[in-house]
Amino acid sequence: MSKIRSTTVLGMLDKKRKIAVIGSDGQVTLGETVMKHTARKIRKIGKHILIGFAGSTADALTLYEKFETKVNEYPSNITRAVIELAKEWRMDRALRRLEAFMAILDPAHAFVVSGSGDIIEPDDDIVAIGSGAPYALAAARALAAHSKLPVRDIVQESIRIAGQIGIYTNTEVHIEEAK
Repeated sequence: MSKIRSTTVLGMLDKKRKIAVIGSDGQVTLGETVMKHTARKIRKIGKHILIGFAGSTADALTLYEKFETKVNEYPSNITRAVIELAKEWRMDRALRRLEAFMAILDPAHAFVVSGSGDIIEPDDDIVAIGSGAPYALAAARALAAHSKLPVRDIVQESIRIAGQIGIYTNTEVHIEEAK
């Protein structure tokens, strides 16, 4: 049986300007069929935390709610909230079966979190998840290295580039920003 999937989320930090930006495409698929073109795969928690998800939609929304609970438990420590989410996701019998990835950012941190307990904080402050992630990540790295574009424009253009390459990504881009 095919699963409903959301794809392609890209996040970046501009630590000099203390800004986090996350973006996503709008495509949701069921197997090889596009079910929706304008889905919102990114959310803002409070004023400073951005979250995006890729994978099974219902699973991702469950994890979003779990992470929001962790943020409420550790309101001034996003790193601790991320670690506690990953621990619970890996250890809990029901959560362990969830199939999704999460990108979590604030103006100082960028994380990729998986159900196997992986927490990755990339060296270049760019996170990408979903089937279009390799394309969006490559475009973002190139634009960051060879242009003077603001982070928001890099995220937006990188997702558009991924949408022109990957069949599970479209060019309907949604952006959130946190300072």
